[in-house]
Order: sequence, then C-alpha cells, then structure tokens
Amino acid sequence: MGNSQWRRFRHFCYNILHNTDDDTRINRLINYILIALIISNVSAVLLESVNPIYRSYHFYFDLFENISIAIFSIEYLLRLWSIVDSQPELPAWKVRCKWLISGEAIIDLFAILPAYLNFFVHFDLRVLRILRLVRLLKLTRYFVSLQILLAVIRREKGSFQAVIFILMMMIVMAASGVYIAENKAQPDDFGSIPQAMWWAVVTLTTVGYGDVTPVTVLGKILGAIITILGVGLAALPAGILATGLANELNARQQHLQQEFRELLIADEVDLIQDQEKIEKIRRKVGLRKEQTHEILMQLMREQSLEEKELEKKPYHYCPHCGEKLNHLREK
Repeated sequence: MGNSQWRRFRHFCYNILHNTDDDTRINRLINYILIALIISNVSAVLLESVNPIYRSYHFYFDLFENISIAIFSIEYLLRLWSIVDSQPELPAWKVRCKWLISGEAIIDLFAILPAYLNFFVHFDLRVLRILRLVRLLKLTRYFVSLQILLAVIRREKGSFQAVIFILMMMIVMAASGVYIAENKAQPDDFGSIPQAMWWAVVTLTTVGYGDVTPVTVLGKILGAIITILGVGLAALPAGILATGLANELNARQQHLQQEFRELLIADEVDLIQDQEKIEKIRRKVGLRKEQTHEILMQLMREQSLEEKELEKKPYHYCPHCGEKLNHLREK
C-alpha cells in the first residue's frame, strides 16, 4: 500500500473508532460488535466465578478470553495509530502521547494489560477475573448517558472534593469523641482512634451495621448527634449530582436548539422534510425524542410568527424600475 492508501485507511479507522460525528452504518455495526463483546466478557467473568461451570467449560472460556484479548489489542493499536487524524496540524508523536494519558486510553490499556502481565507474573485467578471487569468501563465510550454522568462528575469535582474533605474531618472527630467516651467501657472495640473509625464510618453514612455500638450515656448521646449529622451529610453528594445532571441536560438541550436555529437560518434544514439530519443531531447531543419534538414545535411556531410579521410589512419597490421587492428580514 502506498502512502495515500495508508492515509485513507488511517482516516477510515479514525472515523470508526474516534469520530462520533461519522454516524454511518459500518460505524454503528462495529460499535454494536464491540459493545456485545464487552458485555460478553463481563458475563464470562461472572460465570467463571462458578467453579462447576468453569471446570466443565474452561477450554471455551480460555478460548473466548484469548480471542477477546486479540480484538481489544487490535482496537487499542488502531486507536493509537489513527488518533493522529484528530489534529493533523500537530506532530504525530505529540497527538499520540496526549491520547495515551487520556482517560479512555488508560481504560483501554487496563482492559488488556492483566492478560499480558499474566505471561510474566502469574496472578491469582480470582484477581485476574476481577481485573477483567475493568472492560466494563469501556462502555462509557458508547453510551451518551454515561458520558453525561462523567461530564457532571468532572464539572462538579470541586464540590465532591469539599464533601469528601468534610466527611473525613467528621470521621476523625467522631472517632476521637467516641474513643474518649467508650475506651474504658469497651477497650476491645474502641481501643484506639483508628479502631473507632469503623464505627464512625458506618454511623456517618447511616449504614449502622450494629456490630459495634456505644454503651455509655455520653457515647449514646454522641452517637445520636453523629447519626443526625450523617443523614444530612449523606444527602450532599446526591444533591450535587442531581443538580449537575439537571444543568448538564439543560445545557445539552439549549445546544441542540442552537444547532437547529443555526441550520434553519442557513436554510440547511427543513423541519418537516429533513428528518434524517435532525435525527443525526439528536443522537449526537443525546436528547430524547420527546425533547427534540418540543424544540421542533417551538421553532416551527417561531418560524410561522416570523412569516406572519413579514406579511404585515409593506412591500418595497425598486427606485429604478419600480418592481416589487422581496421582504427584507430585520437583523
């Protein structure tokens, strides 16, 4: 193959493996195959943990694992090779190094790394099975809902860090307090502050296993206060996540509406005829069909009102020939 053919093939691989805007039939087919392979791998890991099943079909499990490793390895290498087309103006080594330290590349690497390490350092089979579950994280590339969740976590990471910091302070303070109150009464369960942290964690998170409980009056009062504080503290991450998801969905809806408006102004989309183009934009942004329908109806109403306003305006005439001119849109 010549250089031009290699470039075309590399661009073809880039469109399939990286370019989310290239929504072709072969792109969807390969994505479905990879999704099915990931789910099958996770199912195989679960079934292998049942020893009678694994002993009966270990040959087929091992064969499927080797085939999966080969496919995932080829996918990883093709992604590394074709990522150059994402920024052709930059040196190839720089683009590839940037991709290698990205989150999706690290997930892809950890999905295949345990199998290769096992050739040199033999792992416990149970550990190797668990490490293979990392492949489940590869699904985040193919589902918009998971991408939205990760985007919210990245955007709100400062808030989550603050909550974790507050939680760690509360655990240390609660463990110190219950150590002072219960050390003499229960030296086996509250013999030190680190030992008392187990009780502090399960109490602040409102789990309350009941394996370790205060028996002194001061310890019970402290436990009640910490439990009440834990209820409010446990609700903070959920509130942050819910607010972040609502904001992200609202921003994506506004983004879709803006795309529709820009295409409508440029006369590139007919809201009634160009259903395939509208559907492509909808899948790209990740909105439900009901939300898209509401936006389309709003845009059609605005378009109808704009046409009525134009009809009310008087016609303009050419000062030279006197012919009637079209309406001019107001900017």
